[in-house]
Amino acid sequence: MRRIQIYDTTLRDGAQAEGISFSLQNKLALTARLDSLGFDFVEGGYPGSNEKDAEYFRRVAEMDLAHLKVCAFGMTRRKGFPAKDDPGLQAILTAGTPVVTLVGKASAFHVEEIIRAELDENLDMIAESVRLMAAAGREVIFDAEHFFDAWKADPKYAMRTVQAAVDAGAGTVVLCDTNGGSMPEEIARATAAAIEALSVPIGVHCHNDCELAVANTLAGVTAGASQVQGTINGFGERCGNADLISIIANLALKYDQYDVLGHTGMEHLTELSRFVYETVNMNFRATQPFVGKSAFAHKGGLHVSGVARNTASYEHIDPERVGNARRILVSELSGRSNIVQLTMRHDIQHDAKLMDKILARVVSMENAGYQFEAAPGSFDLLVRKCADTFKSHFDRLAYHVNVETNKDGKTTTEATVKIRVGDEIRHEVSEGDGPINALDAAMRKALNGRFPSLRSMHLVDYKVRVINSEAATAAGVRVVIESQDETDTWGTVGVSENVIEASWIALVDSLEYKLAKDEDKSAPQS
Repeated sequence: MRRIQIYDTTLRDGAQAEGISFSLQNKLALTARLDSLGFDFVEGGYPGSNEKDAEYFRRVAEMDLAHLKVCAFGMTRRKGFPAKDDPGLQAILTAGTPVVTLVGKASAFHVEEIIRAELDENLDMIAESVRLMAAAGREVIFDAEHFFDAWKADPKYAMRTVQAAVDAGAGTVVLCDTNGGSMPEEIARATAAAIEALSVPIGVHCHNDCELAVANTLAGVTAGASQVQGTINGFGERCGNADLISIIANLALKYDQYDVLGHTGMEHLTELSRFVYETVNMNFRATQPFVGKSAFAHKGGLHVSGVARNTASYEHIDPERVGNARRILVSELSGRSNIVQLTMRHDIQHDAKLMDKILARVVSMENAGYQFEAAPGSFDLLVRKCADTFKSHFDRLAYHVNVETNKDGKTTTEATVKIRVGDEIRHEVSEGDGPINALDAAMRKALNGRFPSLRSMHLVDYKVRVINSEAATAAGVRVVIESQDETDTWGTVGVSENVIEASWIALVDSLEYKLAKDEDKSAPQS
């Protein structure tokens, strides 16, 4: 099997994406995570650009990395400046990494029009910079910027640039589709030409401006490239980089001739993807291939019926191979198969009339604005109510929310709830950071004495969506609340023209679901 090196540049190239920034601790944590999964290289940053990157290289040198090689990134020497005196190159040497990655111009157009240098001088800039690093005992990766565009416009000069790097001691040459505008067949031809001309391993680094970065990377590998560069989740400037998650999964699972990550770490790809999203405080991309929440989600009744018989009918791989999970969704598009799959735990799937009753109720409620895809807690309660197995733990009698702002501009929120628990009427009041927080606090005061398990439950997310925006301020709203305890996470939904009422409905469902599932767990098993 041919070994494919995985080179991660999330911490440098990925950080160039709009809205993304990594703290020093973030960078060190991701480095450790990549090492544990068998990645080959991580590009830690440009030590000459800022103190954070310089400190990263000081700190990462103290880490006990099992496999991962840390790379310092920089440019070839500046025009008219000796390599030994170039501050950027000196900063790279000071970083002390075993591997350095130097980017240089491969395009005659960029040499003459952008950096305003002579073509031969650019060759000297490449050679002198690589030679300096090699003489210092560093493993040198040369990134040939704009190589594919250069190869299409002036292939002879493009080849001279990479040959200059090899002659000076570069151990690997990486061909870059910097503008992201090349087609897969162009990537394959140019990569094959470079492999034939050069005596060192070849890599590819593709950007995603034409939504082809992953396809272009795979084209480069099939043409003979042995290293791929990219970022986790495809983060990067403009439209991003090649997504290493998809690249790794495709190479490992769709081909039988490539050794990727030493055949380990594949089942942790979903975890890695979401770890990086969480690190940069971004929402997961639900439709992301392989690892997205919707990657193995089934909604249409025909699809669910097929998956129930054989998962290969509508899934190209077992989701567990990449650490993901199958999800069955319910909506007005659902058939009885969806309901059957989602009600297995209630053991009612053989009751055809009940299945139809549940489906009809779902369709009716979704017509009113409800959606259950992100609210499995509310769907579970709906099933119990249709099956006449739902037992309310309390009765809602009344609630009141008051928001006041004093003359100093300080806002206070107070909520009062009145509920019946068994034969007892509880009337409680509480303040909060907002209406929902105050309602939640008041409900807990009213219920905690009878239901102590609620102490382990807390709200983790709250979303409001306008349903019929054409109604302006009279529009209905859908509120989804996500709750969590020590073992589970669940969503509940409420719909009303009043956002407080919609929130109240979702909150009550969340509390009822928590109590119901706890009772299910404690019930004796037959």
